[in-house]
Amino acid sequence: MTRILFFGTPHAAVRVLEALAQWPMGTVVGIVTAPDRPRGRGQQVEPTPVKAWAIRAQLPVFQPDTLKRPEVARALRAWSADVFIVTAYGFILPPVVLQIPPHGCLNVHFSLLPKYRGAAPVARALLAGERETGVTIIRMNERMDAGPILAQRVVPIRDDDTTGTLEDRLARAGAALLIEVLPDYLAGRLQPVEQDESAATFAPKVQKEEGRIRWDRPAEWIERQVRAMDPWPSAYTWWRGRLLKITRARVVPDMDDEVPGTTVYVDKKRWIVACGQDALELLEVQLESRPRMAVSAFLQGHPVRLGERLEEAGPGAP
Repeated sequence: MTRILFFGTPHAAVRVLEALAQWPMGTVVGIVTAPDRPRGRGQQVEPTPVKAWAIRAQLPVFQPDTLKRPEVARALRAWSADVFIVTAYGFILPPVVLQIPPHGCLNVHFSLLPKYRGAAPVARALLAGERETGVTIIRMNERMDAGPILAQRVVPIRDDDTTGTLEDRLARAGAALLIEVLPDYLAGRLQPVEQDESAATFAPKVQKEEGRIRWDRPAEWIERQVRAMDPWPSAYTWWRGRLLKITRARVVPDMDDEVPGTTVYVDKKRWIVACGQDALELLEVQLESRPRMAVSAFLQGHPVRLGERLEEAGPGAP
């Protein structure tokens, strides 16, 4: 029976953890996840999704704030795990940790490596307008997402995919692929293939500022931004001095003869805004301190005027 120590933090990692927990050839001996942090509007300290799952499954949890201290490495060795499995953990594994398990450390990464190495491969693929992405299982080395490839699986990107929906499908695909390849890998029947460094691209962590909509950009780009920034930080603008998140939208062609950000059409159900090229119809929005709602519902309580502009910066901005 293979002893597995799992490293992961967000909801997407739970999909992989669930698959490993059900794998009849192995047993998950423990969970390593990021420290609990304040979350949500009330900033209440909450367990990570992986920790919450582990508690329900009655699995031991370890939450170091760094993996670089000698006592942390000693604690990890004490699990006597055969292999470490990592999915969206959030911390770099230092060389001393990579060398602990006899079968090494495997990472389930949400892109077709060597494309989109880094913390935000799903959002970056959506922003770039990719039509497909995928999952890659690598044996980890000291460089970020640069280890040799064990297996890959292509996942198409749907027109309405957000980072949240696509990440969930990638997690499911990655969990299934991992279970398929683990027996051959552990038996030494799977030969890892080195990545093509010349084809490597990078996917840095998304910053909150990247959600701010610049209306002089093409509507096609802004529509991708809306999907890529969902669920965090959301694509946002300002309406009458209040923060307005746009959570669903679609491109309306050939409506770009007004100043970008200007309302070019509005009635009881529709709201269309000019962009640098074409226009954007807002389908779902969230006004600050309010829940998400369809634009038709928003317009019932918040009449919008034709010619009214959405702003790129909030009150007090320079």
